[in-house]
Amino acid sequence: MDTYSLMREFADSWMLLFLVLFFLGVVFWVFRPGAAREQRDSANIIFRHENSPDEDAAELNPKEVRE
Repeated sequence: MDTYSLMREFADSWMLLFLVLFFLGVVFWVFRPGAAREQRDSANIIFRHENSPDEDAAELNPKEVRE
């Protein structure tokens, strides 16, 4: 049996099974109970310091903050 046939047989059986299980695992991980809070927090990261400046920036001189 040559290498191509061996790899083709492996890809058609075990790798296909592995990829289907991996896909189902990712789908379950995203839609699991309690994931909404994590996803909402990740989606709002860019708005974290919208109303108040970053604490690190407040320690700098005002001249450095403007630059």
